[in-house]
Amino acid sequence: MAQLTEEERHKLEERLYELRQEHRDLDDVINRLLLTPDVEELQLKRFKKRKLLIKDTITRLEDALIPDILA
Repeated sequence: MAQLTEEERHKLEERLYELRQEHRDLDDVINRLLLTPDVEELQLKRFKKRKLLIKDTITRLEDALIPDILA
């Protein structure tokens, strides 16, 4: 994979920050929903699915920021 420019690296780091914040926010929402007696299961599933997608994206971006190390 080609080296990232400083601008590309900066954009990826900004996006990572945003995604991590959204992931934490979703975690809070999910936890609050779980405490409510009449939780809508479909809504809860959608939040959980979104949280997983964000986590996958975070992992891909982190991998892009870490240079490959030749063994």
